[in-house]
Amino acid sequence: MATAAKKMIPEDFLKNVLQNGVGRYVCQLQRITFRFCKSHGGSRHMRDFIENHMLDFSQKHPGVVVYLQPRRNRPPSIVAEYLNGGREVLLMSGKEPGEICKWTEHLRTRSGIQIVKMINNIHTETPSTQGIWHPFMFRDTEWAVTKFPSKKASEVLKIGLTATDLVLEEQQGEPLIDSMNTCKIDDK
Repeated sequence: MATAAKKMIPEDFLKNVLQNGVGRYVCQLQRITFRFCKSHGGSRHMRDFIENHMLDFSQKHPGVVVYLQPRRNRPPSIVAEYLNGGREVLLMSGKEPGEICKWTEHLRTRSGIQIVKMINNIHTETPSTQGIWHPFMFRDTEWAVTKFPSKKASEVLKIGLTATDLVLEEQQGEPLIDSMNTCKIDDK
């Protein structure tokens, strides 16, 4: 049964709709349709959502077209249609108005791309021939075979002059670095 579940969820790389959000964000939800029954008790929460929250949603998101579709003796549902042609239907029977608000916001923020299991968390359109960077890439390989605790690893590294050394030398009047001779330009 576990193999059947694996086959039901498609696998793909992580995608973004046309680099959406790099320049400016474009809401991918094109239209949302709320289907409900005017008299059936199962649509009571959907009717409550429409009366109390629908106007706020449509005013906050003027780029999304909102349709109300009354249907007799059918369970309430939300149909979301996206710019890429994707379509998603969610059944809302038994959901409270707060839950319907959350599902509506979920559908609004989705890209419309089918939900997939990620094949690999690293993917690029232009792969590097040098390999993938990792934290130990430019480290000395000697540390891989060192026995710890190590006396060498416990030493304080001193590379060049510190800022304190430079300030002390400047106060004593003995600059170690001759600023006049550091940059020579040939006059040829």
